Amino acid sequence: MNEEKNNIPAEEAAEEVNLSELLQLRRDKLEELRREGHDPFVLTSFDQDNHAARIVADFEQLEGKDVAIAGRIMTWRDMGKASFIDLQDGTGRIQVYIRINDVGEEAYAAFRKWDVGDVIGVKGFVFRTRRGEISVHTKEIVLLAKPLRQRYLDLIINPEVKDTFIKRSRITSLIRQFLDARGYLEVDTPVLHTLEIGAAARPFVTHHNTLDMDMYLRIETELYLKRLIVGGFEKVYEVGRIFRNEGMSVKHNPEFTTVELYEAYADYHDMMDLVEELYAYLAREVCGSAVIPYQEAQIDMGSPWQRLSMVEAVKKYAGVDYADWKTDADAQAAADAKGVHYEKNAATKGDILAAFFDAFVEEQLIQPTFIYDYPVAISPLAKRKASDPEFTERFEYFIYAREMGNAFSELNDPVDQRERFVRQVDEKRRQGANAEVDEDFLNALEYGMPPTGGLGFGLDRLVMLLTNSASIRDVLLFPTMKPVK
Repeated sequence: MNEEKNNIPAEEAAEEVNLSELLQLRRDKLEELRREGHDPFVLTSFDQDNHAARIVADFEQLEGKDVAIAGRIMTWRDMGKASFIDLQDGTGRIQVYIRINDVGEEAYAAFRKWDVGDVIGVKGFVFRTRRGEISVHTKEIVLLAKPLRQRYLDLIINPEVKDTFIKRSRITSLIRQFLDARGYLEVDTPVLHTLEIGAAARPFVTHHNTLDMDMYLRIETELYLKRLIVGGFEKVYEVGRIFRNEGMSVKHNPEFTTVELYEAYADYHDMMDLVEELYAYLAREVCGSAVIPYQEAQIDMGSPWQRLSMVEAVKKYAGVDYADWKTDADAQAAADAKGVHYEKNAATKGDILAAFFDAFVEEQLIQPTFIYDYPVAISPLAKRKASDPEFTERFEYFIYAREMGNAFSELNDPVDQRERFVRQVDEKRRQGANAEVDEDFLNALEYGMPPTGGLGFGLDRLVMLLTNSASIRDVLLFPTMKPVK
Protein backbone atom coordinates (compact mmCIF):
# COMPACT_ATOMS: atom_id res chain seq x y z
CA MET A 1 0.00 0.00 0.00
CA ASN A 2 2.66 2.53 0.92
CA GLU A 3 5.35 2.93 -1.73
CA GLU A 4 8.96 3.10 -0.57
CA LYS A 5 10.79 6.13 -1.92
CA ASN A 6 14.41 5.23 -1.48
CA ASN A 7 17.39 6.71 -3.26
CA ILE A 8 19.75 4.42 -5.15
CA PRO A 9 21.44 2.23 -2.51
CA ALA A 10 25.10 2.74 -1.64
CA GLU A 11 26.05 -0.70 -2.91
CA GLU A 12 24.56 0.17 -6.30
CA ALA A 13 26.61 3.36 -6.45
CA ALA A 14 29.75 1.36 -5.69
CA GLU A 15 28.79 -1.09 -8.40
CA GLU A 16 28.56 1.78 -10.87
CA VAL A 17 32.12 2.91 -10.00
CA ASN A 18 33.42 -0.64 -10.51
CA LEU A 19 31.54 -0.90 -13.79
CA SER A 20 33.15 2.35 -14.97
CA GLU A 21 36.65 1.03 -14.20
CA LEU A 22 35.93 -2.26 -15.93
CA LEU A 23 34.49 -0.44 -18.93
CA GLN A 24 37.67 1.60 -19.35
CA LEU A 25 39.89 -1.48 -18.99
CA ARG A 26 37.98 -3.34 -21.68
CA ARG A 27 38.02 -0.30 -23.97
CA ASP A 28 41.81 -0.12 -23.61
CA LYS A 29 42.10 -3.79 -24.55
CA LEU A 30 39.89 -3.27 -27.58
CA GLU A 31 42.04 -0.35 -28.77
CA GLU A 32 45.16 -2.50 -28.40
CA LEU A 33 43.57 -5.26 -30.48
CA ARG A 34 42.68 -2.76 -33.18
CA ARG A 35 46.21 -1.38 -33.30
CA GLU A 36 47.50 -4.91 -33.78
CA GLY A 37 45.07 -5.59 -36.63
CA HIS A 38 42.67 -7.83 -34.67
CA ASP A 39 39.51 -5.70 -34.59
CA PRO A 40 36.66 -8.20 -33.91
CA PHE A 41 33.95 -5.86 -35.08
CA VAL A 42 35.02 -5.88 -38.74
CA LEU A 43 33.85 -9.50 -39.04
CA THR A 44 30.37 -9.94 -40.44
CA SER A 45 29.75 -13.68 -40.06
CA PHE A 46 31.10 -17.03 -38.91
CA ASP A 47 30.26 -20.34 -40.58
CA GLN A 48 29.00 -22.21 -37.53
CA ASP A 49 27.97 -25.79 -38.33
CA ASN A 50 27.58 -27.34 -34.90
CA HIS A 51 26.59 -26.70 -31.29
CA ALA A 52 27.86 -27.87 -27.92
CA ALA A 53 24.89 -30.07 -27.05
CA ARG A 54 24.94 -31.87 -30.41
CA ILE A 55 28.68 -32.59 -30.20
CA VAL A 56 28.22 -34.17 -26.78
CA ALA A 57 25.10 -36.12 -27.79
CA ASP A 58 26.54 -37.35 -31.11
CA PHE A 59 30.14 -37.84 -30.03
CA GLU A 60 30.38 -41.36 -31.46
CA GLN A 61 29.54 -40.05 -34.93
CA LEU A 62 31.54 -36.83 -34.67
CA GLU A 63 34.77 -38.06 -33.04
CA GLY A 64 37.74 -37.03 -35.18
CA LYS A 65 35.60 -34.91 -37.50
CA ASP A 66 35.97 -31.18 -38.07
CA VAL A 67 33.38 -28.83 -36.58
CA ALA A 68 32.87 -25.08 -36.42
CA ILE A 69 31.32 -23.69 -33.24
CA ALA A 70 30.82 -20.25 -31.70
CA GLY A 71 29.94 -18.86 -28.29
CA ARG A 72 31.32 -17.14 -25.20
CA ILE A 73 34.38 -17.94 -23.16
CA MET A 74 33.11 -18.99 -19.75
CA THR A 75 36.21 -20.28 -17.98
CA TRP A 76 39.91 -20.24 -18.80
CA ARG A 77 42.81 -22.50 -17.71
CA ASP A 78 46.13 -21.16 -19.03
CA MET A 79 48.96 -23.74 -19.19
CA GLY A 80 51.58 -21.61 -20.97
CA LYS A 81 51.79 -22.95 -24.52
CA ALA A 82 48.31 -24.45 -24.31
CA SER A 83 44.99 -23.47 -22.76
CA PHE A 84 41.65 -25.01 -21.98
CA ILE A 85 38.52 -22.88 -22.15
CA ASP A 86 34.84 -23.64 -21.66
CA LEU A 87 32.77 -22.28 -24.52
CA GLN A 88 29.04 -21.75 -24.10
CA ASP A 89 26.51 -21.38 -26.88
CA GLY A 90 22.73 -21.41 -26.77
CA THR A 91 22.62 -25.19 -26.18
CA GLY A 92 25.21 -25.64 -23.44
CA ARG A 93 28.96 -25.78 -22.77
CA ILE A 94 31.86 -27.66 -24.29
CA GLN A 95 35.57 -27.67 -23.56
CA VAL A 96 37.94 -26.24 -26.17
CA TYR A 97 41.68 -27.03 -26.32
CA ILE A 98 44.00 -24.40 -27.88
CA ARG A 99 47.71 -25.09 -28.47
CA ILE A 100 50.33 -22.70 -29.82
CA ASN A 101 51.69 -25.35 -32.23
CA ASP A 102 48.25 -25.71 -33.86
CA VAL A 103 47.13 -22.10 -34.23
CA GLY A 104 50.51 -20.36 -34.58
CA GLU A 105 52.43 -18.00 -32.33
CA GLU A 106 50.75 -14.80 -33.53
CA ALA A 107 47.20 -16.14 -33.16
CA TYR A 108 48.00 -17.67 -29.79
CA ALA A 109 49.54 -14.43 -28.49
CA ALA A 110 46.43 -12.52 -29.56
CA PHE A 111 44.20 -15.17 -27.96
CA ARG A 112 45.91 -14.77 -24.58
CA LYS A 113 44.81 -11.11 -24.50
CA TRP A 114 41.17 -12.06 -24.69
CA ASP A 115 38.83 -12.21 -21.65
CA VAL A 116 36.15 -14.36 -20.10
CA GLY A 117 32.91 -13.23 -21.73
CA ASP A 118 34.41 -12.66 -25.19
CA VAL A 119 32.51 -14.11 -28.15
CA ILE A 120 34.70 -16.39 -30.27
CA GLY A 121 34.57 -18.77 -33.21
CA VAL A 122 36.45 -22.09 -33.16
CA LYS A 123 37.26 -24.54 -35.95
CA GLY A 124 38.78 -27.88 -35.01
CA PHE A 125 38.12 -31.57 -34.57
CA VAL A 126 36.18 -33.46 -31.91
CA PHE A 127 38.11 -35.63 -29.45
CA ARG A 128 38.04 -36.92 -25.89
CA THR A 129 40.75 -35.87 -23.44
CA ARG A 130 42.76 -38.32 -21.33
CA ARG A 131 40.38 -37.46 -18.49
CA GLY A 132 37.46 -38.48 -20.68
CA GLU A 133 35.98 -35.02 -21.37
CA ILE A 134 34.48 -34.46 -24.81
CA SER A 135 36.28 -31.46 -26.35
CA VAL A 136 37.17 -29.60 -29.53
CA HIS A 137 40.85 -29.46 -30.54
CA THR A 138 41.36 -26.05 -32.11
CA LYS A 139 42.85 -25.49 -35.56
CA GLU A 140 41.60 -21.92 -36.01
CA ILE A 141 40.23 -19.44 -33.50
CA VAL A 142 38.83 -15.96 -34.06
CA LEU A 143 37.48 -13.18 -31.84
CA LEU A 144 33.95 -12.23 -32.95
CA ALA A 145 32.97 -9.66 -30.33
CA LYS A 146 34.51 -8.14 -27.24
CA PRO A 147 32.00 -7.07 -24.57
CA LEU A 148 32.81 -3.78 -22.90
CA ARG A 149 30.29 -4.15 -20.09
CA GLN A 150 30.11 -6.99 -17.63
CA ARG A 151 26.56 -6.79 -16.25
CA TYR A 152 24.80 -8.66 -19.05
CA LEU A 153 27.34 -11.48 -18.88
CA ASP A 154 25.73 -12.54 -15.61
CA LEU A 155 22.96 -14.09 -17.67
CA ILE A 156 25.48 -16.44 -19.28
CA ILE A 157 28.32 -16.82 -16.82
CA ASN A 158 26.10 -17.40 -13.77
CA PRO A 159 23.79 -20.38 -14.41
CA GLU A 160 21.66 -19.47 -11.39
CA VAL A 161 20.89 -16.07 -12.92
CA LYS A 162 19.93 -17.60 -16.24
CA ASP A 163 17.80 -20.22 -14.47
CA THR A 164 15.87 -17.45 -12.70
CA PHE A 165 14.76 -15.98 -16.01
CA ILE A 166 13.94 -19.36 -17.48
CA LYS A 167 11.72 -19.91 -14.44
CA ARG A 168 10.19 -16.45 -14.85
CA SER A 169 9.15 -17.33 -18.39
CA ARG A 170 7.71 -20.64 -17.20
CA ILE A 171 5.81 -18.96 -14.33
CA THR A 172 4.21 -16.53 -16.77
CA SER A 173 3.27 -19.39 -19.08
CA LEU A 174 1.80 -21.41 -16.20
CA ILE A 175 -0.32 -18.45 -15.05
CA ARG A 176 -1.72 -18.13 -18.56
CA GLN A 177 -2.43 -21.87 -18.73
CA PHE A 178 -4.16 -21.76 -15.33
CA LEU A 179 -6.43 -18.86 -16.30
CA ASP A 180 -7.06 -20.03 -19.86
CA ALA A 181 -8.19 -23.42 -18.54
CA ARG A 182 -10.78 -21.62 -16.38
CA GLY A 183 -12.29 -19.73 -19.28
CA TYR A 184 -10.48 -16.41 -18.90
CA LEU A 185 -9.70 -14.43 -22.04
CA GLU A 186 -6.34 -12.67 -22.29
CA VAL A 187 -6.62 -9.10 -23.58
CA ASP A 188 -4.46 -6.01 -24.13
CA THR A 189 -5.43 -2.55 -22.96
CA PRO A 190 -3.87 0.87 -23.68
CA VAL A 191 -0.53 1.82 -22.14
CA LEU A 192 -0.97 5.52 -22.95
CA HIS A 193 -3.76 7.21 -20.99
CA THR A 194 -5.24 10.63 -21.60
CA LEU A 195 -6.01 11.31 -17.92
CA GLU A 196 -4.02 11.44 -14.74
CA ILE A 197 -6.50 9.59 -12.58
CA GLY A 198 -6.78 9.87 -8.84
CA ALA A 199 -5.13 6.58 -7.87
CA ALA A 200 -2.39 6.73 -5.26
CA ALA A 201 0.58 6.59 -7.62
CA ARG A 202 2.58 9.18 -9.53
CA PRO A 203 2.56 8.65 -13.32
CA PHE A 204 5.23 9.19 -15.94
CA VAL A 205 4.21 12.00 -18.27
CA THR A 206 4.88 12.10 -21.99
CA HIS A 207 3.62 14.24 -24.88
CA HIS A 208 1.76 13.22 -28.01
CA ASN A 209 3.07 15.51 -30.74
CA THR A 210 0.31 14.97 -33.30
CA LEU A 211 -2.48 15.58 -30.81
CA ASP A 212 -0.40 18.19 -28.96
CA MET A 213 -1.42 16.86 -25.57
CA ASP A 214 0.19 15.34 -22.53
CA MET A 215 -0.39 11.65 -21.95
CA TYR A 216 0.39 9.34 -19.07
CA LEU A 217 1.95 5.91 -18.93
CA ARG A 218 -0.53 3.68 -17.17
CA ILE A 219 -0.29 3.05 -13.44
CA GLU A 220 -2.89 0.25 -13.61
CA THR A 221 -4.93 -1.81 -16.09
CA GLU A 222 -8.07 -1.95 -13.95
CA LEU A 223 -10.47 0.55 -15.45
CA TYR A 224 -10.12 -0.67 -19.04
CA LEU A 225 -10.54 -4.30 -18.00
CA LYS A 226 -13.74 -3.43 -16.14
CA ARG A 227 -15.01 -1.66 -19.25
CA LEU A 228 -14.74 -5.06 -20.96
CA ILE A 229 -16.86 -6.65 -18.20
CA VAL A 230 -19.50 -3.98 -18.90
CA GLY A 231 -19.19 -4.86 -22.60
CA GLY A 232 -20.17 -8.48 -22.00
CA PHE A 233 -16.88 -10.32 -21.47
CA GLU A 234 -17.37 -12.35 -18.31
CA LYS A 235 -13.75 -13.39 -17.60
CA VAL A 236 -10.75 -11.32 -18.73
CA TYR A 237 -7.12 -10.92 -17.72
CA GLU A 238 -4.01 -9.02 -18.78
CA VAL A 239 -0.32 -9.57 -18.16
CA GLY A 240 0.73 -5.96 -18.47
CA ARG A 241 3.56 -3.51 -17.92
CA ILE A 242 2.89 -0.81 -15.34
CA PHE A 243 4.80 2.43 -14.83
CA ARG A 244 4.98 4.39 -11.56
CA ASN A 245 7.25 7.38 -11.14
CA GLU A 246 8.21 6.51 -7.59
CA GLY A 247 10.97 5.07 -5.46
CA MET A 248 13.40 2.21 -6.05
CA SER A 249 14.23 -0.49 -3.54
CA VAL A 250 14.67 -4.25 -3.29
CA LYS A 251 10.87 -4.48 -3.64
CA HIS A 252 10.14 -1.69 -6.13
CA ASN A 253 11.09 -0.87 -9.70
CA PRO A 254 9.47 2.03 -11.58
CA GLU A 255 8.55 -0.32 -14.42
CA PHE A 256 7.02 -3.67 -13.48
CA THR A 257 4.59 -6.36 -14.58
CA THR A 258 1.20 -7.15 -13.13
CA VAL A 259 -1.39 -9.83 -13.70
CA GLU A 260 -4.90 -8.43 -13.39
CA LEU A 261 -8.13 -10.37 -13.86
CA TYR A 262 -11.89 -9.83 -13.54
CA GLU A 263 -14.73 -12.30 -13.33
CA ALA A 264 -18.41 -11.39 -13.61
CA TYR A 265 -20.83 -12.83 -11.02
CA ALA A 266 -17.99 -13.47 -8.55
CA ASP A 267 -16.87 -11.72 -5.37
CA TYR A 268 -13.75 -11.34 -3.23
CA HIS A 269 -14.30 -14.72 -1.58
CA ASP A 270 -14.05 -16.34 -5.01
CA MET A 271 -10.84 -14.39 -5.60
CA MET A 272 -9.37 -15.70 -2.33
CA ASP A 273 -10.08 -19.25 -3.42
CA LEU A 274 -8.52 -18.60 -6.83
CA VAL A 275 -5.35 -17.13 -5.27
CA GLU A 276 -4.90 -20.12 -2.96
CA GLU A 277 -5.36 -22.54 -5.84
CA LEU A 278 -3.08 -20.61 -8.22
CA TYR A 279 -0.18 -20.15 -5.79
CA ALA A 280 -0.22 -23.77 -4.64
CA TYR A 281 -0.28 -24.87 -8.29
CA LEU A 282 2.66 -22.62 -9.20
CA ALA A 283 4.72 -23.74 -6.19
CA ARG A 284 4.27 -27.41 -7.06
CA GLU A 285 4.96 -26.91 -10.77
CA VAL A 286 7.99 -24.62 -10.38
CA CYS A 287 9.51 -25.78 -7.08
CA GLY A 288 8.23 -29.35 -6.85
CA SER A 289 6.44 -28.80 -3.54
CA ALA A 290 3.82 -26.56 -1.96
CA VAL A 291 6.36 -25.78 0.78
CA ILE A 292 9.07 -23.56 -0.65
CA PRO A 293 12.18 -21.92 0.80
CA TYR A 294 12.36 -18.16 0.84
CA GLN A 295 15.35 -16.54 2.50
CA GLU A 296 15.42 -17.98 6.03
CA ALA A 297 11.77 -19.14 6.03
CA GLN A 298 9.85 -22.15 4.75
CA ILE A 299 6.65 -20.84 3.13
CA ASP A 300 3.67 -23.20 3.01
CA MET A 301 1.62 -22.30 -0.05
CA GLY A 302 -0.58 -25.36 0.15
CA SER A 303 -2.19 -25.29 3.57
CA PRO A 304 -5.35 -23.22 4.02
CA TRP A 305 -4.15 -19.64 4.26
CA GLN A 306 -4.80 -17.58 7.35
CA ARG A 307 -7.72 -15.18 6.89
CA LEU A 308 -8.10 -12.11 9.12
CA SER A 309 -10.13 -8.95 8.76
CA MET A 310 -8.06 -5.79 9.09
CA VAL A 311 -9.88 -5.06 12.36
CA GLU A 312 -9.02 -8.55 13.68
CA ALA A 313 -5.39 -8.25 12.57
CA VAL A 314 -4.89 -4.85 14.25
CA LYS A 315 -6.49 -6.12 17.43
CA LYS A 316 -4.31 -9.25 17.40
CA TYR A 317 -0.95 -7.60 16.69
CA ALA A 318 -1.38 -4.00 17.95
CA GLY A 319 -3.74 -4.60 20.86
CA VAL A 320 -6.09 -1.90 19.59
CA ASP A 321 -9.82 -2.46 18.97
CA TYR A 322 -11.48 -0.47 16.19
CA ALA A 323 -14.83 -0.97 17.94
CA ASP A 324 -13.64 1.29 20.75
CA TRP A 325 -13.35 4.28 18.39
CA LYS A 326 -16.62 6.15 18.19
CA THR A 327 -15.21 9.15 16.34
CA ASP A 328 -12.23 10.09 14.18
CA ALA A 329 -10.85 11.95 17.18
CA ASP A 330 -10.91 8.72 19.24
CA ALA A 331 -8.90 6.97 16.52
CA GLN A 332 -6.40 9.82 16.32
CA ALA A 333 -5.95 9.77 20.08
CA ALA A 334 -5.24 6.03 19.96
CA ALA A 335 -2.65 6.62 17.22
CA ASP A 336 -1.00 9.39 19.24
CA ALA A 337 -0.80 7.08 22.26
CA LYS A 338 0.97 4.37 20.19
CA GLY A 339 3.18 6.74 18.22
CA VAL A 340 1.53 5.85 14.91
CA HIS A 341 1.99 8.42 12.14
CA TYR A 342 -1.05 9.76 10.24
CA GLU A 343 -2.10 12.81 8.25
CA LYS A 344 -3.14 15.26 10.96
CA ASN A 345 -5.67 17.27 8.98
CA ALA A 346 -7.88 14.68 7.36
CA ALA A 347 -7.38 11.24 8.94
CA THR A 348 -10.56 9.22 9.44
CA LYS A 349 -11.04 6.11 11.57
CA GLY A 350 -10.39 4.06 8.44
CA ASP A 351 -7.15 5.90 7.71
CA ILE A 352 -5.98 5.34 11.30
CA LEU A 353 -6.83 1.64 11.14
CA ALA A 354 -4.72 1.30 8.00
CA ALA A 355 -1.88 3.20 9.70
CA PHE A 356 -1.98 0.78 12.64
CA PHE A 357 -1.86 -2.11 10.19
CA ASP A 358 1.23 -0.73 8.47
CA ALA A 359 2.95 -0.07 11.78
CA PHE A 360 2.20 -3.30 13.64
CA VAL A 361 0.79 -6.03 11.43
CA GLU A 362 2.44 -6.34 8.02
CA GLU A 363 5.84 -7.36 9.39
CA GLN A 364 4.23 -10.29 11.25
CA LEU A 365 2.69 -11.90 8.16
CA ILE A 366 5.35 -14.41 7.10
CA GLN A 367 3.10 -17.30 6.07
CA PRO A 368 0.45 -16.62 3.39
CA THR A 369 -2.31 -14.52 4.90
CA PHE A 370 -5.41 -12.79 3.54
CA ILE A 371 -6.26 -9.47 5.18
CA TYR A 372 -9.81 -8.54 4.23
CA ASP A 373 -12.50 -5.89 4.81
CA TYR A 374 -10.60 -2.65 4.23
CA PRO A 375 -11.97 0.76 5.20
CA VAL A 376 -13.82 2.70 2.51
CA ALA A 377 -11.37 5.59 2.98
CA ILE A 378 -8.52 3.61 1.37
CA SER A 379 -10.55 1.51 -1.08
CA PRO A 380 -12.07 3.77 -3.76
CA LEU A 381 -12.89 0.96 -6.21
CA ALA A 382 -14.24 -1.74 -3.87
CA LYS A 383 -17.87 -2.50 -3.04
CA ARG A 384 -19.10 -1.57 0.42
CA LYS A 385 -19.99 -4.36 2.83
CA ALA A 386 -23.75 -4.52 3.09
CA SER A 387 -23.47 -5.43 6.78
CA ASP A 388 -21.01 -2.62 7.61
CA PRO A 389 -20.83 0.27 5.12
CA GLU A 390 -17.67 1.70 6.73
CA PHE A 391 -15.78 -1.21 5.17
CA THR A 392 -15.39 -2.71 1.72
CA GLU A 393 -15.19 -6.20 0.29
CA ARG A 394 -11.49 -5.95 -0.38
CA PHE A 395 -8.49 -8.03 0.57
CA GLU A 396 -4.74 -7.97 0.18
CA TYR A 397 -2.59 -11.01 0.70
CA PHE A 398 0.83 -11.08 2.31
CA ILE A 399 3.75 -13.50 2.17
CA TYR A 400 7.05 -12.95 3.95
CA ALA A 401 5.79 -9.60 5.28
CA ARG A 402 5.17 -8.29 1.75
CA GLU A 403 1.93 -7.34 0.09
CA MET A 404 1.66 -9.66 -2.91
CA GLY A 405 -1.72 -8.81 -4.40
CA ASN A 406 -4.99 -6.93 -4.09
CA ALA A 407 -8.58 -7.95 -4.80
CA PHE A 408 -12.12 -6.58 -4.55
CA SER A 409 -15.74 -7.27 -4.93
CA GLU A 410 -15.79 -4.51 -7.51
CA LEU A 411 -17.82 -1.38 -6.96
CA ASN A 412 -20.50 -1.27 -9.67
CA ASP A 413 -22.71 1.53 -8.30
CA PRO A 414 -21.95 4.52 -10.58
CA VAL A 415 -23.27 7.08 -8.06
CA ASP A 416 -21.10 5.74 -5.22
CA GLN A 417 -18.15 5.43 -7.61
CA ARG A 418 -18.45 9.06 -8.70
CA GLU A 419 -18.46 10.28 -5.09
CA ARG A 420 -15.31 8.27 -4.31
CA PHE A 421 -13.53 9.40 -7.48
CA VAL A 422 -14.28 13.03 -6.62
CA ARG A 423 -12.84 12.65 -3.10
CA GLN A 424 -9.79 10.83 -4.50
CA VAL A 425 -9.14 13.48 -7.15
CA ASP A 426 -9.59 16.32 -4.65
CA GLU A 427 -6.94 14.73 -2.42
CA LYS A 428 -4.53 14.32 -5.35
CA ARG A 429 -5.02 17.95 -6.36
CA ARG A 430 -4.26 19.08 -2.81
CA GLN A 431 -0.95 17.26 -3.26
CA GLY A 432 -0.25 19.23 -6.45
CA ALA A 433 -1.27 16.62 -9.03
CA ASN A 434 -3.37 17.39 -12.11
CA ALA A 435 -5.77 14.50 -11.50
CA GLU A 436 -9.19 14.19 -13.15
CA VAL A 437 -12.29 12.06 -12.69
CA ASP A 438 -12.52 9.36 -15.36
CA GLU A 439 -15.90 10.32 -16.80
CA ASP A 440 -15.69 7.73 -19.55
CA PHE A 441 -15.39 4.94 -17.01
CA LEU A 442 -18.32 6.34 -15.04
CA ASN A 443 -20.35 6.42 -18.24
CA ALA A 444 -19.46 2.77 -18.79
CA LEU A 445 -20.66 1.89 -15.28
CA GLU A 446 -23.98 3.57 -16.03
CA TYR A 447 -24.61 0.93 -18.70
CA GLY A 448 -24.50 -1.63 -15.90
CA MET A 449 -21.62 -3.79 -14.67
CA PRO A 450 -22.67 -7.11 -13.13
CA PRO A 451 -21.36 -8.13 -9.71
CA THR A 452 -17.67 -8.73 -10.36
CA GLY A 453 -14.63 -10.06 -8.54
CA GLY A 454 -11.26 -8.56 -9.43
CA LEU A 455 -7.67 -9.49 -8.59
CA GLY A 456 -4.30 -7.94 -9.34
CA PHE A 457 -0.84 -9.09 -8.32
CA GLY A 458 2.75 -8.25 -9.14
CA LEU A 459 4.45 -10.84 -11.31
CA ASP A 460 7.92 -9.67 -10.27
CA ARG A 461 7.32 -10.24 -6.56
CA LEU A 462 5.81 -13.64 -7.32
CA VAL A 463 8.92 -14.60 -9.31
CA MET A 464 11.09 -13.37 -6.42
CA LEU A 465 9.21 -15.72 -4.11
CA LEU A 466 9.34 -18.78 -6.37
CA THR A 467 13.05 -18.33 -7.21
CA ASN A 468 14.15 -17.35 -3.69
CA SER A 469 15.45 -13.99 -4.95
CA ALA A 470 16.08 -11.29 -2.37
CA SER A 471 15.78 -8.27 -4.68
CA ILE A 472 13.42 -7.34 -7.48
CA ARG A 473 16.52 -6.50 -9.56
CA ASP A 474 17.37 -10.22 -9.51
CA VAL A 475 14.20 -11.08 -11.47
CA LEU A 476 14.29 -8.24 -14.02
CA LEU A 477 16.39 -8.66 -17.12
CA PHE A 478 16.84 -4.91 -17.37
CA PRO A 479 16.12 -3.22 -14.04
CA THR A 480 16.02 0.56 -13.93
CA MET A 481 19.52 1.80 -13.14
CA LYS A 482 21.38 5.07 -13.14
CA PRO A 483 23.41 5.21 -16.37
CA VAL A 484 27.11 4.49 -16.14
CA LYS A 485 29.04 7.53 -17.42
